[in-house]
Amino acid sequence: MPETKQVLCMKWGSAYPADDVNRLYGMVRRNVTGELRFICFTDDRDGLRDEVEAFPIPELGCEIPEDVPGKWPKQALWSKDLFGLSGTALFIDLDSVIVGDLDPFFEYGDPKAVYTARNWVKPHQKAAQTSVFRFEIGSHGYMLDNLRADAAAISREHQFEQNYVTHGIKGGVQFWPSQWTKHFRLHCMGPLPMRYLFPPRLPKDAKIVTFPGRPKPDDAILGRWSPWQTPRGRFRHIMHMFSDDKSPIKHLKRFLLPTPWVEEHWRA
Repeated sequence: MPETKQVLCMKWGSAYPADDVNRLYGMVRRNVTGELRFICFTDDRDGLRDEVEAFPIPELGCEIPEDVPGKWPKQALWSKDLFGLSGTALFIDLDSVIVGDLDPFFEYGDPKAVYTARNWVKPHQKAAQTSVFRFEIGSHGYMLDNLRADAAAISREHQFEQNYVTHGIKGGVQFWPSQWTKHFRLHCMGPLPMRYLFPPRLPKDAKIVTFPGRPKPDDAILGRWSPWQTPRGRFRHIMHMFSDDKSPIKHLKRFLLPTPWVEEHWRA
């Protein structure tokens, strides 16, 4: 009998609403064949659709200094006992848009290894990008043990949790084919002049497009950089380049046209 595919996500605080979990479930369900178990670790299960299993956010068991960036609560997923769960699981950040078949993410390579996207900002380094990663539940408990032993020093040394994963996983992380996971801002928006002429493109053979930082998927649909920016046309945006607190070049870069393919895929 084929193994049930397990997909995990996390939602804490108020940054992401239940609708984002429900959208992610819908996108995953449309792009996974066979049995699916979709689990959300959250501190607020209100509003989640019935198909989503809700578990409490696992205890990190240590304090990360407030001045350290990154999403360190995700490191609790390395726990030896993750609410009795077992088997291989695929973790996906909530600000991700699924645009293709996810089955290969479960089938590729060594099932015992940790697979991630290669860090797009440092493409020539063997560095993990943990917006999407696959692991065997319970097999890397040492990651959480080591972090708990000296959380302040480790988190300050690595700054972002994905850097800790890069250097902490025994045997090193492995990578999926580079075309499977893409970064919206880096791979879809294009260089500065082109984003004023064409909407962001969907890269060929992409399966997941992630949205670290800004813009987010709902912003991309409307053609804005953030919820605090009113969508505006090319020339109006250019005319405002001296009216905000960003440098003119940074202001000019923060422009995109509405992106229909995000709206097509990013739905429950």
